[in-house]
Amino acid sequence: MKRKMKASTIAKGVACAVLLLAVLFPIYWLVAMAIRPTSEMTGHISIIPGTLTLEHFKLLFTEKGFGKAIVNSLQTTLISTALSLVIGLCAAYIIARSRFRLRVKKPLTYWILLVRVLPPVAFTIPLYGMFSKLGVLYTKIPVVLACILINIPLIIWFMISFFQDLPEDIEESAQIDGATEWQLFRKIVLPLVAPGIAAIAMLSFMYAWNEYTYSIIFVQSPSNYTVPLALAVLNTEDNLTNFGLVAAGGVISVIPITLFVIFAQNYLISGLSSGAVKE
Repeated sequence: MKRKMKASTIAKGVACAVLLLAVLFPIYWLVAMAIRPTSEMTGHISIIPGTLTLEHFKLLFTEKGFGKAIVNSLQTTLISTALSLVIGLCAAYIIARSRFRLRVKKPLTYWILLVRVLPPVAFTIPLYGMFSKLGVLYTKIPVVLACILINIPLIIWFMISFFQDLPEDIEESAQIDGATEWQLFRKIVLPLVAPGIAAIAMLSFMYAWNEYTYSIIFVQSPSNYTVPLALAVLNTEDNLTNFGLVAAGGVISVIPITLFVIFAQNYLISGLSSGAVKE
């Protein structure tokens, strides 16, 4: 019996090690290509770089203008994520609470789901015509609005269940004490659903940061290129063999997402902990 348990433990350990290797190796290879000299990328490529260099990172910022692309992505991502959260949280709370009586609440819910289910390409033609008439194709506004269009339905559907799980007795007690709807929502409801907000904020941020479909269609000026577009431009016929340059761009593009996830994860953990204490 003990031998079987030991063999099972070893098998699980080996399986976990193989899975971990499969997950981490692409990340390691991306970093290894980014810090490997171009001369080592011809012929047989060793797993471990022979020499280390930062020339690819230097070229990105000095010759390719990658710093501007990072600034553009940060602007579009942070603005779209913040606006999506404000609109989506308010809409989800109104839909989840029965005291807000709207005749179109149920059809509106399915309409929001339909917007999320449809592929993003389905909205490109009407959005392009609208942005063209408004004269904003040479700005960052189309990317921001497109990300908001996709993120709001996700936030609403994700947060409705969180709001519905909250007992309405807490809100009724606050209203008896004289709290307004805005005070009730901002000071009582939102702190209780902080884990859900942190989780959906991470998903919204990652989508907006990696958004490529709308960016390649709506962004007409190179000065407004976001990180995905800047990486796509690097992978042209002229730079197709410069894998180190593309890998360096990939490494840099992962850093903001990682930092935001770590930041939001703290609120996710603290919200779950505080909820456990209250129970």
